[in-house]
Amino acid sequence: MKTIGLLGGMSWESTAEYYRLLNELTRERLGGLHSARCVLYSVDFAEIEQLQVEGRWDEAGEVLADASRALESAGADMLLICTNTMHKVADQVAAAVTVPLLHLADTTADAVRASGLRRIGLLGTAFTMEQDFYRGRLESHGLDVLVPDATGRDTVHRVIYEELCLGIVHEESRQSFMAVIRDLIAAGAEGIVLGCTEIELLIGAEHSPVPVFPTTRLHAEAAVALSLSDAPQPHSHANPSSPPKPRLEK
Repeated sequence: MKTIGLLGGMSWESTAEYYRLLNELTRERLGGLHSARCVLYSVDFAEIEQLQVEGRWDEAGEVLADASRALESAGADMLLICTNTMHKVADQVAAAVTVPLLHLADTTADAVRASGLRRIGLLGTAFTMEQDFYRGRLESHGLDVLVPDATGRDTVHRVIYEELCLGIVHEESRQSFMAVIRDLIAAGAEGIVLGCTEIELLIGAEHSPVPVFPTTRLHAEAAVALSLSDAPQPHSHANPSSPPKPRLEK
């Protein structure tokens, strides 16, 4: 089993979801008492968020580059940046280490393409929806990416930072997101990418009439597959099934 290195804390609400998913998925694959082999470096998100707002991306990238070097020193065989937005500095992080960085947009694009869809709506922070570092990466896989209008983008960004990153889940905000999703579908979106790791605390498949692509889960699935790529098959006596996932109640 390879060791998964997690660059987390952005926010810790979604990093906790990463940890849960990695362990559940490993148990499903190997059964019994198996859990994921991983190391976590959790940054202070308040410092990162300030650098984001001020446009000091190089400095934010160096913070994550330092963290990535620490993860490699701790034995990580691969790295995951546990946030969509901070993939803006993915190249800076990847250049700081010798182990591979599993890019979240690539794993998401693979899932969209495997589903047979090509035109998708993207929800995320304003940085993710409006800048090219993430949209362009998806488009490089042959996808057509739509984003909400200015009002929709403002709503999604505000809910992420003012509510979801603080562990706050409001039904009113869920309804607002569903309205944004309906607008994207009306514009031609065949599926919706939940392009912020916190959005999965608010929106699931049941909240959209078209397929949704939960980037946190997709990232975790890809990491577990890579971690276990050389692992033996589960023993016949092991029970690969897991109990139902607990519901997130906030």
